[in-house]
Amino acid sequence: MLTADSHVHSEWSWDTGGPHSEASGTMAATCEQAQRIGLPALVFTEHFDFEETWRAGTEEFPVAASRHINEAGYLVPPPLDVEGYFAAIAGCRRLFPDLTILSGVEFGQPHLVEDRARQLVDLTRFDRINGSLHTLPVGPDRAEPVTLYRWWDPDDVMSAYLDEVPAMLASTTFEVFTHLDYAVRHWPLEQAGPFDPRRFEEQFRAALRAIAESGRALEMNTRRLSSWLPQWWTEEGGRAVSFGSDAHVPTALASGFPEAQHMLEHFGFRRGRRPEHLWTR
Repeated sequence: MLTADSHVHSEWSWDTGGPHSEASGTMAATCEQAQRIGLPALVFTEHFDFEETWRAGTEEFPVAASRHINEAGYLVPPPLDVEGYFAAIAGCRRLFPDLTILSGVEFGQPHLVEDRARQLVDLTRFDRINGSLHTLPVGPDRAEPVTLYRWWDPDDVMSAYLDEVPAMLASTTFEVFTHLDYAVRHWPLEQAGPFDPRRFEEQFRAALRAIAESGRALEMNTRRLSSWLPQWWTEEGGRAVSFGSDAHVPTALASGFPEAQHMLEHFGFRRGRRPEHLWTR
């Protein structure tokens, strides 16, 4: 049986088509896909970026995201329409009564904007809050790893990313640390060769240890399925995991989940009483 997909985006995320577009990645279409593949539960964790801009190039992002880059070369993500989002959640719960649909957000850089977010939004309304580290400081600005790989040595990008993890854990708003291997996604193969996690093992382990000591769960993001991550998580004291496809279109929902579940069972993690519960050991 598939576990819940706890990292799913729909038209309410700024890097998809948007709620007024004709994009196929709608919340309803994703729920239909869940029923087709036998997924019992999912969490719509829309992007939640608060009053932050970062330097970017249009060639680095898909069209849906690059349209938010201004003339000065800064990506300015629009705020989540919280009320519209919750209305869509309620509508899908009526349309798909047999599917467990939870609300949530992917909170980007929560350690930088936690106070502001709490002033504007009641975070307790969400069933799940994932915390994501998408950007790193560049002088007075910030930028994503995919951008920084054009400017910095790849090793420096990876090291800077992992070094900021403990700072992000100062935020008390989120319960799951998502895609710790985010900086690996756009690793510059032509420039640096295949990515070898063993070169950064000490820093990965330090980051995993800090996450475990904070009492949080680690997301097994199935866009990249690597055995070293759950192994090191287990060895550094990790006790809980969630599973997330990071799907931005319905067809990516729960991608790689059977393999990921078998892998986590190998490392001693067991499912909870309900599909949407974290796996623990």
